[in-house]
Amino acid sequence: MKVLLHICCGVCAAGAIERLISEGHEVVGLFYNPNIHPHEEYNRRLEVANRVAAEFAFPLLVLPYEPDEWFQKAEPLAAEPEGGKRCKVCFRLRLQKAYDYMIEHQADAFTTTLTIGPQKSAEIINRIGQEIGGDKFLVRNFKKKAGFQRAIELAQQWQLYRQDYCGCVYSIRSK
Repeated sequence: MKVLLHICCGVCAAGAIERLISEGHEVVGLFYNPNIHPHEEYNRRLEVANRVAAEFAFPLLVLPYEPDEWFQKAEPLAAEPEGGKRCKVCFRLRLQKAYDYMIEHQADAFTTTLTIGPQKSAEIINRIGQEIGGDKFLVRNFKKKAGFQRAIELAQQWQLYRQDYCGCVYSIRSK
């Protein structure tokens, strides 16, 4: 099955891609993260995503960095705690774009690396993905079966940059 994988960062992609490939899927990556702040951090994460794409030899679609829509949606929720309503809005924005690209690029399904992060609720992310794409959303919890640990191992092996916050300006202040 051809799967469009929304990629939040290269480290998370490493663990998720390996699993999808082992399941027999053809993977196309999509790097769409208007939430990442500052722009230099966005560039670092994109660079790592490109390295992982080269390691696993999968195509990576990169959408322009346009944070205005994200700020418009997230700013009213700036006081929300990490993991709260603001994160759900952010997940929905990125998963909707992934769904749109899945349709445009004639993939069979879509999913996201977001579920590999230990601080992210796979249940919430999967629910949003299903609300957007129905049975076209590939429900996964990539942190299961030591997925997050495997991503860290690959990051160490390939000496990949690992960020220490989710990416948005509001998560920087909560570090």
